Formats: sequence, C-alpha cells, structure tokens
Amino acid sequence: MTISTIGVPMDLGADRRGVDMGPSAIRYAGLASTLGNIGRSCVDAGDLTVPHAEERDPEARSIEANAKYLDEVESVCTKLADEVASSLDGGALPLVLGGDHSIAIGTLAGASRDREIGAIWFDAHSDVNTPETTPSGNVHGMPLAAALGMGTFADTPWANAPNLSEENVALVGLRSVDDPERERIRDSEITAYTMSDIDQRGVTEITEAALDVATDGVDGIHVSLDLDWLDPSHAPGVGTPVRGGVTYREAHSALETVADRDTQDGVLRSLELVEANPILDSHNETAELGVELAASALGKRVL
Repeated sequence: MTISTIGVPMDLGADRRGVDMGPSAIRYAGLASTLGNIGRSCVDAGDLTVPHAEERDPEARSIEANAKYLDEVESVCTKLADEVASSLDGGALPLVLGGDHSIAIGTLAGASRDREIGAIWFDAHSDVNTPETTPSGNVHGMPLAAALGMGTFADTPWANAPNLSEENVALVGLRSVDDPERERIRDSEITAYTMSDIDQRGVTEITEAALDVATDGVDGIHVSLDLDWLDPSHAPGVGTPVRGGVTYREAHSALETVADRDTQDGVLRSLELVEANPILDSHNETAELGVELAASALGKRVL
C-alpha cells in the first residue's frame, strides 16, 4: 500500500515553540528513502498551511472554553481530516507528521469518517484533559478527549471522531497523568497501561494486549506515536519530556508488534508521529528515531 505523507507544522497546541519544524526535521531525517528501502511507495502531500502564533490571539475563540488558539486548531484539523479521508479513499495509508499532538484531532476525525476504528496511543501523557480540567489551556493535552467528545468537546462536532469508541482506545506507556485525567480514565471504558505495566509484563505483551483492545470489532486502527513516549535520553527533542520512558529497543519492539499484527490481519489504517522539536534536539536524533520507528511500524525487519 502507498504511504501518503501529510505534514502539519502546528505549534499552536503547545507552549514551547519549534515543534512546527517537526515535519521538516522528519523528512530531513530520510523518511522517504527509509520507507523506499523497505519497499513502501511514499507520496508526499506536502504541508498544510498553519497560522502563525504571532499573528493570532490565543484567547480569541468562538466558544467559551479554556483552550488556546481553539479556532485555529479547528481550522487546521478540519483540513487535516479531509486530507486523511482523501488519502484513505485513494487507497493510501496516511502518515501524518506533526507538529504538536493537537493535530491528532484531525487525523482521528478523518480516519473514522466512514469506518469503525480503534486507536493505540503511545504517549507519556493520556491527553484526556478538557477545557474544564486543563491546567495550561494547551490543546495538545486534549486531543483524545476531543475525539471522544468529552466535556466541552461534546458540543464541538468538528473535533469528534465519529466512529471511535472508548472501548477501542488503548493508552500505552503512561507516566504523567493529571488528577482529573486519572479520574476520567477510571470512569471511562478506555484501557490504560502505565510504564509500571510495561516494567512488569514487558512491552511486547502490553502492545499485544493493546492491539486486542483496539482491533476488537473495528475496521482498522489508528496508531499515534508521541515521541515523548520514549525516555528523554533517547528522544531529547520533545516539548514535554518525562523521565522513565521506554527505551530505544522497547519502542522498536512495540512498533514491530504493530507491524506483525498488520501483516497478519491488515489492521493499520493511519499512523502519526508528533512532538518532534528540532530546536530542543541534538543533531536531529529525535526525528531520526521517529523515522526508524515509523519504518518498524510499516514492516522493517532485521531479517
């Protein structure tokens, strides 16, 4: 299957600047050639146009909500949803390059437009804050809540993934969760695995379990990889690093497990890499790691 690469140079959902250069950094790290070397045809759809933060008021929005740049996020994510849906309609697998994690609102909306989907969220954070609970107002901490219509997002149809259900969402590798998020997860049908679960059971077993959750009764899955899922010693170029993340080898094992299930059952519908920030990086190593992990998810093997 052809891979359709869609860049979203978005930094409006985060506090720290520079993540808007993530798509360029990932491309520069050799994404197209790496995918070509594993036999995957790659078509680059270019970058969506994203407003500059300097030109906008973070507090100006059409609805009353504690969510910075919400109207701008809506505009970009609505365009992204159309791009993702168009790629799928054309028989391609969309690979979305961020940008901050707020872009997942658009990816999920597009991927679930006409199919039942599940989602695996490889992330240090749960991203289920809402405008009512967010301590920062940054939308990159809210995309999963938005997709599932939680809180204020119940009244924002543009942000909802129409065919994604809580019972098909698996969070993998959590280690930084706000108190309201913890309560929300416990009250929901979301399945969550922390780093402690990975420590106790191993990343392959946890990923297999997450795949079972995400694929149950659906037409395909979305895999969202926030590069802060990895320990900062391996991925320093992220805006919200948290110590104690997965190792380089654990990350590859997890994504190889996704690829194995995809080879077996054809489950992968869309994939995204987010939160690579080259300003905070060292020699572009985080973007390079992102490319390697995308290749593992898409079938790269040692033998």
